Amino acid sequence: MHRFMKDYYYFLGVSQDASDEDIKKAYRKLSLKYHPDKNENDEFFAGRFREIQEAYELLSDKAKRRTYDENLESHQKSFRYNTPPSIKTFTANKIHAKKGEEIIISWQTQNADVVKVLPFGLEKPYGERIFKITEFKDGKFQLLLHATNSLLHKTVVQGITITEVFESEGEKFRDQAEELFRSHPRTVANPHGQPKILKIMVAVLLLILAVYFLIKSI
Repeated sequence: MHRFMKDYYYFLGVSQDASDEDIKKAYRKLSLKYHPDKNENDEFFAGRFREIQEAYELLSDKAKRRTYDENLESHQKSFRYNTPPSIKTFTANKIHAKKGEEIIISWQTQNADVVKVLPFGLEKPYGERIFKITEFKDGKFQLLLHATNSLLHKTVVQGITITEVFESEGEKFRDQAEELFRSHPRTVANPHGQPKILKIMVAVLLLILAVYFLIKSI
């Protein structure tokens, strides 16, 4: 038996006591989300779709599911409970990049049965991923590797920050200018998702009014 069994219940987002109907509903929902027709040329979505298919084919077959459950229980009992998860390596081929430039990251974990690379999602305990950064936030792109031993309920996290570089000062100025006028996600501090330029204009107006009233009161 392999040291780590694939957790098909985890792939479908259901509990081990899920009913046949629960498994079918979860499969339909996830297969639509990760279907290759909706995510063309994306290896991550293609990989998740294959795992979802594999999980459903096994768990929807009562005989196969019963055998799998027995093996899973035996595996969990034999798992080394006293060994916490660890991250051996988590690297990127570059930590300074231009928008649209190709980045290669690789990772290797130990004693982890649930591994995630954010913002991408569930991954294997070790691997490599190639992607392009389409957007930076405040000149940075954050990657986080989560390695979890679900039996010990312990998780270790490691991050990589990639900073944005520009072809020229003109490109940098243009990017900063676009950021000022771009609408932002709604938050408690910015419930309407207003661009930064509006906040700056309001701040300047308030400053002018404050100076005006201060001079007037002298």
